[in-house]
Amino acid sequence: KEGRKKERKKERKKRGRKEGIEEGGNAEKEKRKVVTENERQKERKKERKKERKGETEKTGRKEGRKQERNTEKKERKKGRKKGRKKEERKKEERKKER
Repeated sequence: KEGRKKERKKERKKRGRKEGIEEGGNAEKEKRKVVTENERQKERKKERKKERKGETEKTGRKEGRKQERNTEKKERKKGRKKGRKKEERKKEERKKER
């Protein structure tokens, strides 16, 4: 929970920097740069995309590896299926020959 809290704080700071906000009471309001809603949406979209890909700060590598393993599993499964189908065809051919 505390880690998440710190992350949010960092994100807020980052967002502030992007919008040209400097820390400190009134200085924040005076130096705020106008950021259109459209730009904010684009940023959010990029962040979501990164999260989906698993490029989050801590777990990026792990999630990427997990995805690779899953694709490997799927490929192996496909290979097995193809192997079974070949075996079935051979059995059928043998039966026809008899």
